Amino acid sequence: MRLTIRTNLAVRVLMACAVNNGHLVRRAGIAKAANASENHLAQVVHLLAHEGYIETTRGRAGGLILAKHPSEISIGEVFRHFEAGVPFAECFAESDNTCPLHAVCRLRVALSAALEAFYGVLDSMTLQDLVEDNRGLEALLKLPDPEAILPSGGCGVSAAAS
Repeated sequence: MRLTIRTNLAVRVLMACAVNNGHLVRRAGIAKAANASENHLAQVVHLLAHEGYIETTRGRAGGLILAKHPSEISIGEVFRHFEAGVPFAECFAESDNTCPLHAVCRLRVALSAALEAFYGVLDSMTLQDLVEDNRGLEALLKLPDPEAILPSGGCGVSAAAS
């Protein structure tokens, strides 16, 4: 099994926002810290904002911030949003399935069970689980942005506070 680049980048963006929760982060900073293409990140950021995971602000003082507390973001849900359009195997595709074994294949049943188990594990994880007390991740993704500190009371709750 292999995840799409978009799913991988989506989780990197969310982790960067969670580590820097409380202030806006810039896409360029995330791209550098997460070793990712800014062009790919732009597409992922758009989808994350569309799905309500992050809020974006355009302009010179703009950036990204989590729209929800990290404990409210299910990793399984994020994976489903980003992997939904990509069938695991040809036989999982509703319209493009040309496999002649589809009706009698037992492997498809096993793969379905494996996918359910995979998503079951991810459903039990939140973004907070990925970032809380993870000093190594914080060292890699903490981005300086003292000008963009949000006033208290917004969505800028510290990822460690809960």
